[in-house]
Amino acid sequence: MDNPLPGEIMKESQIFNLEERARTAISLGESHFREFKSVLHGPPNKKVTREVKSVCKDIGEALVAFANADGGELLIGVEDAGNITGIDSIPPQHIELLNKAPISQVHQKTPLPPVKMASLILDGKRILYFSVQKSTSHVHLTSDGRCVQRRDLETIPIPPEEIIFDRKERESREYDREFLDNATGSDLNADLLRTVADQLSPGMSIEKCLQYLDLAEYVGPGVRLRRGALLLFAKEPSRWHPRLQIRIIKVAGIELGSGAQYNVKSDQTVTGNILELIERGWDSLRPQLVQTRLGTGARFESIVMYPELACREALVNAIAHRDYSEEGRGIEIFVFDDRMEVRNPGSLLSSVSMSDLLKLKGVHQSRNAITSRVLRELGYMRELGEGLRRMFELMRANELTPPELSSTANSFSVTLRHNTIYNQPQLLWLQQFDHFSLSREQKAIVVLGMGGAIIAPQDIWDNLGIVDTEHYRQLVRSLQELGILTSEIPKKVAQSRARNKRVSVRKIPRFRISVPKPEVRLPASMPSQSSVEKDNDVADDSPDPAARLWISNLDFQVDEREIVELVSEYASVENIYMPKTAFGKSKGYAFIELSNPTIAAEVMQKLDGKVLNGRRIVARKALPRRVG
Repeated sequence: MDNPLPGEIMKESQIFNLEERARTAISLGESHFREFKSVLHGPPNKKVTREVKSVCKDIGEALVAFANADGGELLIGVEDAGNITGIDSIPPQHIELLNKAPISQVHQKTPLPPVKMASLILDGKRILYFSVQKSTSHVHLTSDGRCVQRRDLETIPIPPEEIIFDRKERESREYDREFLDNATGSDLNADLLRTVADQLSPGMSIEKCLQYLDLAEYVGPGVRLRRGALLLFAKEPSRWHPRLQIRIIKVAGIELGSGAQYNVKSDQTVTGNILELIERGWDSLRPQLVQTRLGTGARFESIVMYPELACREALVNAIAHRDYSEEGRGIEIFVFDDRMEVRNPGSLLSSVSMSDLLKLKGVHQSRNAITSRVLRELGYMRELGEGLRRMFELMRANELTPPELSSTANSFSVTLRHNTIYNQPQLLWLQQFDHFSLSREQKAIVVLGMGGAIIAPQDIWDNLGIVDTEHYRQLVRSLQELGILTSEIPKKVAQSRARNKRVSVRKIPRFRISVPKPEVRLPASMPSQSSVEKDNDVADDSPDPAARLWISNLDFQVDEREIVELVSEYASVENIYMPKTAFGKSKGYAFIELSNPTIAAEVMQKLDGKVLNGRRIVARKALPRRVG
């Protein structure tokens, strides 16, 4: 019997050197993987033979417990302390009952994996040896319907659902690390890989890039790709995962109807590999978050109902942490009139509690370890646990109710609502602007200027979670045209102060909120000359994405001030984002935004090869994406 069926027993002729294995097991003692059972019971020196039925029941229970856990060995005729007493007191005609216990004492609908069994002579006494592997096909039950599992030195009762959940979680954690023998390098998008490789290290080959990101191993002349490589870079993603997609459903109303009340306005499915999904998903989602309302100047305005960066964080978080082993489901995003729900395949990891998430402790757990690492290396994600914290901060900064989190047995969801919450002082301050019918985002900027505070452009970007340059321009311009936001400090003065303070220009406070009288407000079609000048000044705060550089090979002790000081020799630094470790040190690279794209190429050439703290800087054009 070369390939025994589940529940069948492999006789001792099929087992090599089991005597030595049994002696080793006895010497090591009982553990999570080993259990000893005696056929005797009673006080010392007065032990008698147990009923065969009871011993058979022990055999079945122990093997079920091992199969439901991590597999293990059972030795019958050995005391708990490891001394061998044997099974010779069992009548010979009953020994076969013990041999059949792995079948007779296990529920017929949940047969065990192949069980190894042998009768061995140790120190002149006969014992029975059984071993079973960890099972992945069933949650096993004893013949009387009990579910048990091995935990350390004990066999304990456990709900079958808990075993199913644990197996599913392990499978999901290992999914992106598995090797696919039928995948080759030709299945990957070489152009995308070259772009990523060059950003990680200029001139790095695709092969080294894959190895560095732990996405492949090279064996002899060939390459073995992990699933993560296909999820991230596949040319034909659906070939490797049937639900590598995001479904975006726009609903008219606050509940999803059915039948005659079906109220879906649009239903769009976005496909692609993970890197493509991030950009395509955001491009498709953002228009669904816009509502058209009657705004200032009796004009209809398109208003984004949520902090954009919070929505983008929710999207990236879903793509990074969904359970990809759930191949029958994809990510679903429902956009209702009052909320946005991002529903993810896969429940919350057992090692992460909902209470810790809600306390914003920055839980450092990732289901898809390799995939998440790549997204962090490329700047799509911040540190593990930071995405959710950022969503809460952005909603709070915009005086919106915090995100709602929900986890079920097979899904995890994040819900963002556009319910505005202001405290009493803020309400009193905002009442002075009631006659302007300001949008939520305009109000959020006005709140930043309470008490005469001077606002930095970076305050607006961060507090509103803006990720789109044109959106920033339009928002600030609208407040300038109303006479509410004024420039206290000219841009040139801000650039000078930024150089002196060694910070980016965007961090220099420049704007003040004032309360103009309604009668002096100009129609939107007749902006004043001074407002036009201010518009031009504001436009400089939001440079073209083409003016964004990526620099690497930085000293890990370097700080933003040193980088700004270096770059300021050639141009003003509008903004800088430098990823840091959990200990506050640089990760060795940074993203820099300059005032306009016309100088970016020249500055990049001057920075490339420049020495800072003993390291030769590498400067390249950044990938064309938005980073908050």
